[in-house]
Amino acid sequence: MELHGKSVFGGIAMGRLSVYHKTDNAVKRTKITDIEAEKKRFEDAKEEAKRQLGVFYEKAVREVGEVNAAIFEMHQMMLDDLDYVESIINMIETQQVNAEFAVASTGDNFAQMFAAMDDDYMRERAADVKDISNRVISILQGNGDAGLSGDEPFILLADDLAPSETVQLDKSKVLAFVTRHGSTNSHTAILARTMNIPALIGVDFPEEGVDGQFGIVDGFDAKFFVEPDEDTKAEYRKLKEENEQKKRLLQELKGKENITKDGTKINLYANIGGVSDVANVLANDAGGIGLFRSEFLYLESEDYPTEEAQFAAYKTVAENMAGKKVIIRTLDIGADKQVGYFDLEKEENPAMGYRAIRICLDRTEIFKTQLRAIYRASYYGTIAIMFPMIISVNEVKKIKEIIAEVKAGLDADGIPYKDVELGIMIETPAAVMISDLLAKEVDFFSIGTNDLTQYTLAIDRQNPKLDNIYDSHHEAVLRMLKMVVDNGHKEGCWVGICGELGADETLTETFLRMGFDELSVSPSMILRIRDKIRNTDLSVK
Repeated sequence: MELHGKSVFGGIAMGRLSVYHKTDNAVKRTKITDIEAEKKRFEDAKEEAKRQLGVFYEKAVREVGEVNAAIFEMHQMMLDDLDYVESIINMIETQQVNAEFAVASTGDNFAQMFAAMDDDYMRERAADVKDISNRVISILQGNGDAGLSGDEPFILLADDLAPSETVQLDKSKVLAFVTRHGSTNSHTAILARTMNIPALIGVDFPEEGVDGQFGIVDGFDAKFFVEPDEDTKAEYRKLKEENEQKKRLLQELKGKENITKDGTKINLYANIGGVSDVANVLANDAGGIGLFRSEFLYLESEDYPTEEAQFAAYKTVAENMAGKKVIIRTLDIGADKQVGYFDLEKEENPAMGYRAIRICLDRTEIFKTQLRAIYRASYYGTIAIMFPMIISVNEVKKIKEIIAEVKAGLDADGIPYKDVELGIMIETPAAVMISDLLAKEVDFFSIGTNDLTQYTLAIDRQNPKLDNIYDSHHEAVLRMLKMVVDNGHKEGCWVGICGELGADETLTETFLRMGFDELSVSPSMILRIRDKIRNTDLSVK
């Protein structure tokens, strides 16, 4: 039997299936006579629930870190929430009902209220309030925590798992978990990812007949197999072995230099879209950030982001990178990245239209606001700035004039900043052909291979009809890359790639032989490219 769901965490697990059934907290409404005693029963159960959550918090801190353990602190706070507690106490007093019924009713009411909200974060709280209510009911009914363990390693199947249930998992025994419900953004999903347990949600597995059977969880392709045939087992044994070998290899590469066997070094940086991506950059051991796509601050906002909002984002990234280089690309909207409040007119050919630096040099107040924010943030780390879609030396000179105005304004306001490296994106054939002249004006080049390829080949990279002739390895593109490196180096410019091609492992050796100083790739590709670099010997022709 082959089933499908959504992946919460990748990986492959093979083993016996164990179906987890929650403790049945069936609640009956009972009329009580001693209201004060019933209120005390609830208060005692609430305090015991908080004590249990404290134990879970300590266990989670040890296993998954303080940030991911915070859910249990939040659950403790929710148990003391005045609205929640008052609703339960009021129901016991006015309706003279048993504490179990009051807790269950309040839990359902609050969960429905949260579930109806527009905000994703608040909707997730519906599961949390149900979790704490079920815990209190279990204590009131004298039910212990359901065991989530077994003698042999197993794949856990459940209707859903609350965070408090997930943290009880014995990681040495649980190979993976598969649930019918849940969400990819729930606390349980976050814990699963942190605990490195392959996990699927939204899998409609049968109610009966699967307990104890052999199963396979494919967290990469979101597949779940029950009693697979021998060919499928053999295929997944091989995939599992390859995946584990790759994980071991990549972990061994953390902290190692990006240096070839013959001693050639290259910087390996990461591309990011926002502040939240920095954790992934650090986890994958990138040497810096080679492309901070600042337009995401504009795309995610309903109006022009203020200087303060931008400054806060750039400063946070600079501080979190602790002195490692952070290259911020100035606003690059237009073409396929439209922002409503910019009121850009519809164009026949937006890829070659009013976009990127062309907008910034036309609407200079927007540009100055961004530059002020970047220069202010430069004081808190090692920031560099690069400008997209350059086609002339005059553009660079205009940019420098605007920067001089911005610096003068900061000086007048007594705001500290650092002089930063200035660079340009090479993503037009025009920039390639005059790269010898442009190199005299800037400190570095970063090649945007996505646009450079589409402009060079005159092929819209988003047109699926042309996929068969779109060739990022085209000799014309490769010759251009070499020309840019040579022209940059002659004038003392360092040269990198921040386009998708930088992560193409089949070209890593080619880029090293061309003399590139830096490759900037998605964080998940850092260690794979490092492995490729360290296994390359440029002395062998």
